[in-house]
Amino acid sequence: MKITAAVLEVLGAERPYASSTPLTVGELDLDPPVGREVLVRMEAAGICHSDLSVVDGNRPRPVPMLLGHEACGRVEAVGPDSALDVGQRVVMTFLPRCGECEGCRTDGIRPCVVGSASNEAGHLVGGGSRISRGGETVSHHLGVSGFATRAVVDERSVVPVGDDVPPAIAAVLGCAVLTGGGAVLNAGRPRPGDTVAVVGLGGVGMAALLTALSVDDVTVVGIDAAADKLDVARALGAHRALTPAEAVESGLAADVVVEAAGNVRAFETAVDVTGPGGRTVTVGLPPAAPMATISPLRLVAGGRSIIGSYLGSAVPARDIPAFVELWRAGRLPVEKLITSTIALADVNQGMDDLADGRALRQVITFPDI
Repeated sequence: MKITAAVLEVLGAERPYASSTPLTVGELDLDPPVGREVLVRMEAAGICHSDLSVVDGNRPRPVPMLLGHEACGRVEAVGPDSALDVGQRVVMTFLPRCGECEGCRTDGIRPCVVGSASNEAGHLVGGGSRISRGGETVSHHLGVSGFATRAVVDERSVVPVGDDVPPAIAAVLGCAVLTGGGAVLNAGRPRPGDTVAVVGLGGVGMAALLTALSVDDVTVVGIDAAADKLDVARALGAHRALTPAEAVESGLAADVVVEAAGNVRAFETAVDVTGPGGRTVTVGLPPAAPMATISPLRLVAGGRSIIGSYLGSAVPARDIPAFVELWRAGRLPVEKLITSTIALADVNQGMDDLADGRALRQVITFPDI
């Protein structure tokens, strides 16, 4: 099958990406699904910092690679061993879970060992790639490769949702909400009367903030260096919106702090504003080399905890339906995270807009073909 897709050709291209065009949009060959795989006609795909971190070279992946890991679409065909039905709307998740390894036995705390290995290799969890161009293999991105008109994915990388969930909202549930919201509910576990602070108000951070606001009887604080992000946090309902300096100088001592910026200074700020007995949950993915400085004495003497949370410590099959129910009840207005919808042809400009902080979530929409 021929598909139209955005392929990352090189890592670390010069900015602006709209000029250097590290992503090329063109025709690829897509093999049919085998085993537990399904063919999905893509409806929407979000542009996330995890995509940008591959484009800018901070998280090297094998190229050429068909990018995109936050997506939604309709099942068009199924492999012989799949339990899904043709016609179902499905949300993609960027870490398949085999359900059997030691990681999967931790109820979301640890990533799936099998899924992590296949993601690192640029393969599907069933092994190998289903994408090629002129006989050359093209790598999958995190088991999804959603920047395309169609994709073949393993059924362990998708979760069905109802037809009432619009495609753009369904797409954002699969990464931004699962990661940010999961960090709040699964790792932070706020209790009535708690204060929840979110450091770094990009797409994942704002999803964490929205999710915290869905919890009864908590105070929610948004923290970011950008004034426009603080304005958005206030508009979403944050009880306080502070710069990092303001948060530290005010003596903020939150019970749960989610760090979603992916840089060392944000992590240090998050630890600084975590109160005695509190939990710092870090979900940002900084480059590997930088090191943070924290005081072990403050951790011990104050009974503070630092928790790493990958994919929001989530079990997608359990958590995505729960987020859908919050959205249906009007308690999780995910649509407020979506800055704009764009065409696949504009993906390089979309990367520029994300890198420059001009967007929370841009969603690529696809014609019904």
